[in-house]
Formats: sequence, C-alpha cells, structure tokens
Amino acid sequence: MTDIKTIMTLAPVIPVLNYKSAEEAVAVSKALYDNGLKVLEITLRHPSALESISAVAKALPDAVVGAGTVLTPELAKQAKDAGAVFGVSPGLTETLADAVKALGFDFLPGVATLSEAMQAREWGFSELKFFPAEVAGGVPFLKAVGSVLPDLTFCPTGGVTEASAPTYLALDNVAVVGGSWLTPRGQDGKIDPAAVGALAKSAVAKLGR
Repeated sequence: MTDIKTIMTLAPVIPVLNYKSAEEAVAVSKALYDNGLKVLEITLRHPSALESISAVAKALPDAVVGAGTVLTPELAKQAKDAGAVFGVSPGLTETLADAVKALGFDFLPGVATLSEAMQAREWGFSELKFFPAEVAGGVPFLKAVGSVLPDLTFCPTGGVTEASAPTYLALDNVAVVGGSWLTPRGQDGKIDPAAVGALAKSAVAKLGR
C-alpha cells in the first residue's frame, strides 16, 4: 500500500520525526505505532536517517514508513532503497518531480504559495504538503486555495500543534496534518517513548480517525 492519497487518510497526524540513531528511531516509532499512528515520516536531517528508516521498516513491517526532507533525486533513491514507501519534501523542483516519478516513489511535495501549488499540479501532484503552514498563511491561505484549486489536497506542516490541528482538519482540502509536537526532547536531549505514546494516544483521541 503506497498510494499517497490513501496514506493521508490513515491517521489524523503524520509525526515528523528527527531521530539521532536507529535505536532511538525504533523505540520511539514503536510507541507511536502502538498508540494508533501508523504513518511515520522520518526526516533525512541526521546522518543516521537512512539507517533509521531501514530499522523501523524492519521492526514495524505493518507501519507506513516515509522519508522527509527529500531534497534531491539522490536522496529520493536512497530513501526508497532504505525501505521508505513514500517521500516528503519542503519544496519541489522539476528535476525532483521527474526523479520521483521515474522511481515510482509516492511523493508529497511541499508548497508555500498559490503559484507553487499550480506548478506542482502541472507536474502531476494533487496531494501536497503545505509548509511552513503557520508562517505561510495557515488556515486562511488553505481556505483561499480551496476556492480556486478545489482538486488539491493538503497536509499542513510547520507550526501545527494538537490545539491548532482541528481547525486545519475541518477544512475540506486538508486530509491530515504533519506534526513534530509528538516527539519532544527532554533537557537531557532524549525522547521518552512513554511520553510519546501518551501524546500519540491523545492526538488520535482528540483529532479522530
């Protein structure tokens, strides 16, 4: 199951995950998965990211593991080879668009303006990440986009919280939100899986689906 449109319906929030090791990735991802969040976006911001994707995909074979911060064709291929079933980017170029289509890699490209949304649509993408959501106009922007490009569906990410998520999810053109609030690091720099599990459980209960 790798259809991006379907993936966006599996949970109310896709955790945006910045792991520092494969061991951390497996422990925290398991806490998210066990508490109802089956779609996991592991960002390619740390040297261990590809290893983390592989480890989580093996440890949680029924989870839908994706790669975030996919900036280049090379990263897209590496992420897919590591076991990611979809990719997410903060923006989109023609080179990247062509590459993910050639790879058969389901993709959620990022846009921040109406022109970028129209360009992504021309390149064949109707499911888009809206990033950085709060900075780029938030709910009012998406309402405006929905009136002129009603065929596009969004995953707003960037500044979204459990408190603001319901307002986004109430929009007809929002299928899911992306959130980093689910995996806070303590003063010791570590992520507590038990705390993550509680946050995931709360998100599923409050946001529905």
